[in-house]
Amino acid sequence: MKIGIIGVGEMGGTLAVGWSRAGHSVRVANSRGPEAVRKFANEIGAVAADIYGAVEDADVVLLSMPFPAITSLPGDLFDRAAENVVIIDTANYYPDVRDPRIAEIDAGMPESVWVSQQLGRPIFKAFNSIMFYALSELGKAKGAPDRLALPVAGDDVRAKQIVMGLVNDMGFDPVDGGSLEESWRQQPSTPAYCCDYDAAKTLEGIRAAVKGKAEKIRDHEWRERYGRLFASQPTYADVHADVIALNRSLNPL
Repeated sequence: MKIGIIGVGEMGGTLAVGWSRAGHSVRVANSRGPEAVRKFANEIGAVAADIYGAVEDADVVLLSMPFPAITSLPGDLFDRAAENVVIIDTANYYPDVRDPRIAEIDAGMPESVWVSQQLGRPIFKAFNSIMFYALSELGKAKGAPDRLALPVAGDDVRAKQIVMGLVNDMGFDPVDGGSLEESWRQQPSTPAYCCDYDAAKTLEGIRAAVKGKAEKIRDHEWRERYGRLFASQPTYADVHADVIALNRSLNPL
């Protein structure tokens, strides 16, 4: 499968490595042009491109960038993309921590619905509900009894199967998270978000989400306790288990 990845930070870079190893044809890009990603691309067997090159002729395009950066993408970015290109959004909205306030989302619009509207294209929300350490280190072979799971939200049945297959390629069980309108169920501080659950527990978390509750947790208790975890600037690997325990404690299942 031909996959274009825009943004090769922790999440995008990890996915580029995993999908290259799985045998996919991967092109990587960021806002600074092909030379900025060429060394990384050569190391993993991918192709360095500009953002237009990442999109053109791709079967799948992954957008992995800070949430508000979506508005900086050129309006004609997808003009030469295939009509049925599958677009995956990995971003999460963290207002007043990293991101400026977005009125429509604050009023209740699901984050990825807003992203879809900015692009003028249907998209899928996936890979947003796992920490990059778990994505990089905790994948397991299909059928492993303790395999972790990731939800995928979106509307097109055929395209959703493609995204779910890519989740499997990374070593995780895909779980159907519902339509894009229901993607709020896997946003930050919901019961299924970044909790390292298996498929059954992830689905339980998706179903347990309560509209409007997560934002209150995210903006208050989570922010305070997460800040304390990183106050001494530990390496992420040292506190991953504590982050997962925190997230689970905010929404016990």
